[in-house]
Amino acid sequence: MIKVICTSVDRLPAQLGESERAFTYFKSARREGVGTIAKSWHGSLKRKGFRPSPETWDFVQFCLAVCATDLCALRSTSSDGWTRTIELNVGLFDPMRWEPWKTELEQLLKVLTGDYWTLIFTDAGLPPPQGRFTAKDQDCVSLLSGGLDSLIGGLNLVAQGRRPLFVSQLAHEDSQRQRDYAHLLGGAGAHYQWSHGISFKGPREPSTRGRSLAFYAFAVLAASRLGAPRPTVFIPENGFICVNPPLVPGRVSSLSTRTTHPLFISKLQRVLDGVGVSVQLELPYRYKTKGQMMNECLDQPRLLRLASDTTSCGRFRTYNRTHCGRCVPCMIRRAAFTAWTGGADQTDYVYPNLKTSEKSSGPDDPMAVALAVLTAREKGIDRFLGASLAFASVPERPHYRAVLSNGIQELEALLTGDGLL
Repeated sequence: MIKVICTSVDRLPAQLGESERAFTYFKSARREGVGTIAKSWHGSLKRKGFRPSPETWDFVQFCLAVCATDLCALRSTSSDGWTRTIELNVGLFDPMRWEPWKTELEQLLKVLTGDYWTLIFTDAGLPPPQGRFTAKDQDCVSLLSGGLDSLIGGLNLVAQGRRPLFVSQLAHEDSQRQRDYAHLLGGAGAHYQWSHGISFKGPREPSTRGRSLAFYAFAVLAASRLGAPRPTVFIPENGFICVNPPLVPGRVSSLSTRTTHPLFISKLQRVLDGVGVSVQLELPYRYKTKGQMMNECLDQPRLLRLASDTTSCGRFRTYNRTHCGRCVPCMIRRAAFTAWTGGADQTDYVYPNLKTSEKSSGPDDPMAVALAVLTAREKGIDRFLGASLAFASVPERPHYRAVLSNGIQELEALLTGDGLL
């Protein structure tokens, strides 16, 4: 059992148990073995006019606590080398409001990270910042990562006459790209770019399945600056990556997280509604492939200019900020460009051809994709999908089946073009 405590500095226990880890919110405890979450951020938000509701603020504190736990809890110490059993003691401002949603949140975290969570809510969090609030001019929130899908999402919202407030999670490789896209699409004052600021000594768990919760926390916090009573938070992600079907039997998750899986989003929406956080989460492209998103983008001139500059690679840092060309996200990206009628792929890939690429360390993604394509071709798409659509309602299922079938066809075209099939 991994035990983690997240608390304000003044509620930090004088002594920690031998197996316990601790983090303090927004201020360093200056104590050996105690980590810090988002140092000085509380004061910064107050100065910038943030005055979120207690419910919104506690959602932020909860998400940051999960992210800190996810980073410090090593999967290698678990019995199977992956699945962790975690007890998280999370300090909130108003814990009683969250207590009825304890089981729902534990299930939500299991969907996201694959681990077994036990949550303990305490009143050791901080109160919300009390800045001088003035509503911003934007009418919705849209996540902006620096990737192709989020760029298309922003382009489409602006083309439709919407005024999105863009929210980014700081990423060293994409920070300037995020700022450039946000300024281009929304102008000055239409972008928040934050980091969870989690720091501690010791090894870090690299899988970071829970990291996306910080992104949602930032989005919900940004939405609190809008004047609308129930603003929409747009999560622009193509349907193939949303559902993330296992490419081969036994490969439980081919991509990095279940960040945008419709089941996870529906559970998250249910919790937000239950505790009184008034936002609407929207997956506008859940029935579209990446190639369809490119072809249907409402601003083709800008897409043509910017598409190859976006970031998709799952190993971008490994290859010195260059797309590898052979990880699953890169292959989906290359397949989308192949399907796009608007222009050529000018992206610089370490391995521009799958057939001639050397096998890098880690999973052999081209082989997994090839096996998935062959299974769908020889045995039918339903055999490939297996139970991947069990989450979907009966009316939705044909739409998800179609996007996954179309996604496999886009990948098949890529593999055929590279001479791998």
